[in-house]
Amino acid sequence: MTDMQSSGSLAVNAVSPFRPTHRFAIGGMTCASCVKRVERSLGKVADVRRVSVNLATEQAHVEAPGVDAAALQAAVEKAGYQAILIAGDAPAAAAHAESGAAVAMAALLTAPLLLPMLAMAAGSGWALPAWLQWLLATPLQFGFGARFYKAGYKAVRARAGNMDLLVALGTSAAYGLSLWQWLGTAGHHGAPHLYFEASAAVITLVRLGKWLEARARRQTAQALRALQSLRPDTARVRGADGRESEVPIARVAVGDVVVVRPGGRIPVDGEVVEGSSQADESMLTGESRPQDKRPGDKVTGGSVNGAGLLCVRTTATGGQTTLARIVRLVEDAQAAKPPLQRAVDRVSAVFVPVVLAIALLTLLGWGLAAHDWPQAVLDAVSVLVIACPCALGLATPAAVMAGTGAAARRGILIRDGEALETAYRVDCVAFDKTGTLTAGRPALAAVEPAAGLSRGEVLALAAAVQRGSEHALARATVQAWERLPAQERSVAAAPAATSLQALPGRGLAARVGARRVWLGNDALMAELGIDVCALHAAATAAENDGLTVSWLAAAGEAGPATAPADGADVPPASTAARNGQIPALLGMLTFGDAVRPESAAAVAQLRRQRIHVVLLTGDNAGSAAAVARQTGIEQVESRLLPAGKVRAVEALRGAGYRVAMVGDGINDAPALAAADVGIALAGGTDVAMQTAGITLMRDDPRLVADAIDISRRTTRKIHQNLFWAFVYNVIGLPLAALGWLNPVLAGTAMALSSVCVVGNALLLRRWRPRA
Repeated sequence: MTDMQSSGSLAVNAVSPFRPTHRFAIGGMTCASCVKRVERSLGKVADVRRVSVNLATEQAHVEAPGVDAAALQAAVEKAGYQAILIAGDAPAAAAHAESGAAVAMAALLTAPLLLPMLAMAAGSGWALPAWLQWLLATPLQFGFGARFYKAGYKAVRARAGNMDLLVALGTSAAYGLSLWQWLGTAGHHGAPHLYFEASAAVITLVRLGKWLEARARRQTAQALRALQSLRPDTARVRGADGRESEVPIARVAVGDVVVVRPGGRIPVDGEVVEGSSQADESMLTGESRPQDKRPGDKVTGGSVNGAGLLCVRTTATGGQTTLARIVRLVEDAQAAKPPLQRAVDRVSAVFVPVVLAIALLTLLGWGLAAHDWPQAVLDAVSVLVIACPCALGLATPAAVMAGTGAAARRGILIRDGEALETAYRVDCVAFDKTGTLTAGRPALAAVEPAAGLSRGEVLALAAAVQRGSEHALARATVQAWERLPAQERSVAAAPAATSLQALPGRGLAARVGARRVWLGNDALMAELGIDVCALHAAATAAENDGLTVSWLAAAGEAGPATAPADGADVPPASTAARNGQIPALLGMLTFGDAVRPESAAAVAQLRRQRIHVVLLTGDNAGSAAAVARQTGIEQVESRLLPAGKVRAVEALRGAGYRVAMVGDGINDAPALAAADVGIALAGGTDVAMQTAGITLMRDDPRLVADAIDISRRTTRKIHQNLFWAFVYNVIGLPLAALGWLNPVLAGTAMALSSVCVVGNALLLRRWRPRA
């Protein structure tokens, strides 16, 4: 048989690298140091396996089976933050949002303080009275700036530092210096030089920056919110008496018949039992064309019904629907950290203490050297303000959110940041053949019976073995059997198969009546010691024509109904002969599977990206060569068992390639896991999708190149964001320490750094796939 001989009904242990059991909305985080502190606090709770905290989403994902959520919340609160449990699949709400009204009021109080600076630039010496400056600055310092004191105090109590602590120290120094200058010169002639405008402007600019940053972050999460909004709240269910009633979606059960009116959103995953229409699935798969839906077709919850009335039998609800799984996958991808971010976290852990040390050195250096302690204080304030690590903490998560969101809208689901970063480096793509480059809808081309058997008998036995399988070749066999004339079907009818066992990469084994029957490829026949010479010429001719060949064999009636599993339990011919169980060849079936129209374009697009393309298939050499000719693939390896595909992938990696494996069957799962990144087609098996780092929601191989493209663009944005985040500090810190940057400009630069980083990430929303 071929690459996908085993169906999705089999179960394999494919464990995701990170399975969050709790999600929390975290309030009070302002920078990368806060992220590190929350992670450290959660990590100290007993039995917590893994923690990932994301500044851009303001969420914590915790893998801690059996741990009470209250204990995790207490750990977060002990660290000085708020934690709100996000229940089940409920959309997450931000734990804290900057108030636009508060920012506007702060700006109104700050504006009069900045007017004298503008007048001074114009050559005027006009200034506000000292008491009026104090009156305007005090509510800003202790009212609008109270959040910095609270968060800074919690950071100190936790023996850590964050952005709030730097802002609190810096603005307090500027405010305190102004107050000391004012009170110290009371009764003296001449107006004292005050710096109330510096502390007020920094507080206002930081809060303005946070408000702009929050608005931008909400836009990066727009794709996820759009997916969450596809969930209808109610469904119209038809009862056993034929009456329809509107019920909450939580009360819909598997097996219920749901009525979907024209233009309505389909509330559940299911199968059409009545009616015909079209469904718009673009938000889920990226496919812009509506898909025809008739009785027997599957529909996906969240898609929009067209002009017809549909009655749908429910197959999945709630968290088991395709939409819920997509939302969880996107959320987990946006919460997980790429390896690059983990390195940034290590830098941010020591960033604040280093900045405090630089600020202290600046204060002492200028104070002792120039004996101008007021100016030394201002320079130290500039150091504290410009070095706030907000942009550093947002650089990676903002880009990951925007990139994975843009990909999800176009039918490309990226599991986590590691898959995203790995796909960026891919320079070799290995394709499976059947169902990946071909349509996966083969048709039976011919049946060649062995001597003494009829075509109908061979087809009947093959159909009996495959009736319980969902594999494409199985469907083709059963459909061909059902198309036989009724009289021929009744004469050649075979009993139903039992003890069905899939043999990945080789075929199927089953008991039909008292006989043991095998249906599979050359490798399976060789393991069984079966001589296929009688039909070898016909098989060779079929393979040269690009057809897939399957062999049918059966053993005698004696002995237990055993079936080989991965080659370990296959009885050799000598053993079978001694037991009177010699398997005999019954016939040969050949199948033709058309190459997808998009496959050649997919290969060409990958080559334009300078990516080497390889075809790895369990099919015969002739069929593989035919597909390679039609798609333009030069390197082909055929007749590969699952272990052989793994060895081929490892050989490519050993040659220096970063390999992406593309497949859709159970037998592709080991190779998907062995590759640097696995890419699965959604039309394939669940095992393949669980193993892969990237899932394509449309069976369009052109999306492989698009998945690599969005990964490259997103990773480049991460690099750009980190560059600018570091540049702000690398340039700004020395300027501030040298006294060339006043606190107002430092506050402006700090606020702009975060906005620039998030704004740069938002450019990914304009990405469009070529497919």
